[in-house]
Amino acid sequence: MTAVVLAVTASAPAFALDPEYVRLSYEQAVKNEKLCKTLIEQLSKESGNVVFLGYLGAFQTIWANHTSSPLSKLNTFNKGKKNIEQALKMAPENIELHFIRLSIQVNSPDFLQYSSHINEDKKFIKSNIHKVNSKSLKAMCYKLIN
Repeated sequence: MTAVVLAVTASAPAFALDPEYVRLSYEQAVKNEKLCKTLIEQLSKESGNVVFLGYLGAFQTIWANHTSSPLSKLNTFNKGKKNIEQALKMAPENIELHFIRLSIQVNSPDFLQYSSHINEDKKFIKSNIHKVNSKSLKAMCYKLIN
């Protein structure tokens, strides 16, 4: 009986990832390589949360700043972009996902050609920001669109 309880406990996640922690770490990850890597690892273990998939993609694109090889930079950026777009396909009305994509697109170098949704995302965020409950997300959105 004890072995069964231990086996179940060992397979359960140690903690649930807090969305506010992810949001507040987002901007810091640009300058903090360790934080960025940790969040990629944690978000990679999450499944079934479309917003976390979007943030995984965002942190992967940010990770391109922390790698030195041009090929690695491009590969990790494209992997992140794919995850962001996949999340938006799954939840096209989610304002946080539009925020994530917009924040990456406005900060991406032109040669990566990831800027085609900037105006669309700004418009969507402006039209829907009143629906956001998180104070931190709302502040991040206002900072980005103004």
